[in-house]
Amino acid sequence: MARRITNRRKWILSIIAWAFALSIFFPILWTLLTSFKTEGEAVASPPAFLFFEWTTENYTEVQSRSDYLRHFLNSVVISFGSTLLGLIIAIPSAWAMAFSPTKRTKDVLMWMLSTKMMPPVGALIPIYLMFRNTGLLDSRFGLVIILTLINLPIIIWMLYTYFKEIPGEILEAARMDGASLAKEIIYVLTPMAVPGIASTLLLNIILAWNEAFWTLNLTASKAAPLTAFIASYSSPEGLFYAKLSAASTMAIAPILILGWFSQKQLVRGLTFGAVK
Repeated sequence: MARRITNRRKWILSIIAWAFALSIFFPILWTLLTSFKTEGEAVASPPAFLFFEWTTENYTEVQSRSDYLRHFLNSVVISFGSTLLGLIIAIPSAWAMAFSPTKRTKDVLMWMLSTKMMPPVGALIPIYLMFRNTGLLDSRFGLVIILTLINLPIIIWMLYTYFKEIPGEILEAARMDGASLAKEIIYVLTPMAVPGIASTLLLNIILAWNEAFWTLNLTASKAAPLTAFIASYSSPEGLFYAKLSAASTMAIAPILILGWFSQKQLVRGLTFGAVK
């Protein structure tokens, strides 16, 4: 017998959920509001929340000082390129682990996940030297490669989880009908796992878009994405909070819009279950 939820409990849970959501969203809201303040109002104490002199001069100065569109294009190429390349590699890998497992499959998965536990700075010097000697330093292609390798364990883990929910009998039926391995993956497995693949794609685009450590250390100006665009407003003279907030808002706005319009697909993929 299902437990009945009282109205009081619904109200309490709703208040807790709203409080939790607002606490997460508040830093973004504060950054947005600060971007419309003058530098003096941005550091005023006590700070003004809504009642201040609104101005758009920070956005004008940021755009005139920095080439936002170039940084934006670099972020698009790097994040989408690394995610698509990762999917091309991860889909066959996750298929092999999900439907043709060996005794060491779980060990391999744990080893792949363990690579995410190492601090990135531990591998910075050898990777930097390799990029410098091969001409990949400050290039979009180099960043696509490094971000693909960094996020590949997460992509494979997520796809492996989704593929395990698909009954193997469906793939066996495709083999009995004469489907080759490539056709089995492309025409049978991939369409059935579209929700999971879509959520994996969206999540890794966000991870690549927000990656700062490697993009700051492996770029100078030519391939610098929006993370470098934000960092350029930190100078020895001090932090210009209003301009930094305007730059941050311009950098996170595209990914926030993408997440807003794709939230249903993301939730559907994260709750992807077995085919019935």
